[in-house]
Amino acid sequence: MRRQRTLKEPIEATGIGLHTGRKVEIRLEPAEENSGVVFYREDADTLIEVKQENVVDTTLATTIGKNGVVVKTVEHLLASLFGLGIDNVFVRLWGDEVPIMDGSAAPWVYLIKTAGIREQKAFKKEIIIKKPVKIKENGKFVALLPSRNFEIHYSIHFDNAFIGRQRYSFILNEITFVKEISKARTFGLLKDIEYLQSNNLALGGSLDNAIVVDEYGIVNEDPLRYENEFVRHKILDAIGDLSILGYDIKAKYLAYKSGHDLNSKLLKKLIEDKDAYEIVGNPQRESVVGSLVWAATEGI
Repeated sequence: MRRQRTLKEPIEATGIGLHTGRKVEIRLEPAEENSGVVFYREDADTLIEVKQENVVDTTLATTIGKNGVVVKTVEHLLASLFGLGIDNVFVRLWGDEVPIMDGSAAPWVYLIKTAGIREQKAFKKEIIIKKPVKIKENGKFVALLPSRNFEIHYSIHFDNAFIGRQRYSFILNEITFVKEISKARTFGLLKDIEYLQSNNLALGGSLDNAIVVDEYGIVNEDPLRYENEFVRHKILDAIGDLSILGYDIKAKYLAYKSGHDLNSKLLKKLIEDKDAYEIVGNPQRESVVGSLVWAATEGI
């Protein structure tokens, strides 16, 4: 087991929400041991803890919420924190969507490494998968199986000649996350963009923050960052979704054409089956909500 970690210094950024198209400010601050990742909507005076019961929507992105107040598109930031082993962060947000940055986790990785990482005294808990948990739905598949590491095996199949079938497998750690996953950008098919925007989605999408694909190739002038960047981005999304468990993970994650919705259903099924997992670590977990309320109102 390892010790918990937080930021050494605060991080500030400004960007555009992928789906809302609105400018948003965000500030990540160091947080106490055992607090996890908590969002504070400054404009709505609401704390939203990152946990499965607070996932309220999975349409094209993962949205968490509480008392009608939401934070959209949290997966890239959560994946960055999880991939770098950052456990406790207080996130101030002036808006309802995490900025998309360049569509990948790379800007978050840069900002976090620039701020620095501080080790804390408390140990990080692990969730160990003891028996398979699976979901099959509409030709899609996702599962968690027992493993001594956090393995990810992901396959995609798009009805697009350029993307087609892709697969990628690796063992997640800080080095592999940064080198193999963090730079993979979100993507979409050109033929779908008009439909999405007519439904008030992808309003902030552009060639600066997404790969756009037509039937011949990518529309962007910049080349792909990885030969199989599409499946690697799906893995990035999955890491963010699975990090919502709040533990280090010892499991083999298998996915075929999965997405945010299926990932969320998998976590719900896992949590409901007490025989499927074991939590290992310090049994005492302090409640830090009171101190977070103080931090939100008075400042750290």
